[in-house]
Amino acid sequence: MAVPAAQSPMKLMALQLLLWHSALWTVQEATPLGPASSLPQSFLLKCLEQVRKIQGDGAALQEKLVSETGCLSQLHSGLFLYQGLLQALEGISPELGPTLDTLQLDVADFATTIWQQMEDLGMAPALQPTQGAMPAFTSAFQRRAGGVLVASHLQRFLELVYRVLRHLAQS
Repeated sequence: MAVPAAQSPMKLMALQLLLWHSALWTVQEATPLGPASSLPQSFLLKCLEQVRKIQGDGAALQEKLVSETGCLSQLHSGLFLYQGLLQALEGISPELGPTLDTLQLDVADFATTIWQQMEDLGMAPALQPTQGAMPAFTSAFQRRAGGVLVASHLQRFLELVYRVLRHLAQS
């Protein structure tokens, strides 16, 4: 049986209110106890010690996840992937050709810079990675649509790269 259009927004609003209330209820249950707490001091000190230990473990894990070796390797792999994707876009259109060429050169230069740093630090693998199968854009529309997707994803990748490099610079 079809629901009238007027009831649908009401149900949506009721569902949103229910979700908001359940989220608020969960937060209220997780709020710290007031100053009149009757918890033993030894228990509180033990909990504080455990919190500090967990925070330290979390910080150590974050440092390992953002280690130079892993970051540089993933960064190079991502740039290498985008080199191949940009090459697959060749012939996208005459007016975009020079911009695409410049972008390809910039990405290749950045990948080379990362690879050289990995070699300087003794972290580079014995062989450079080889390019896997890249999409074959057979029509002008596919190249343009692929270009939009590749440019969009490359932009997001570079934003992430920027944040990671800033983090490494600060640590």
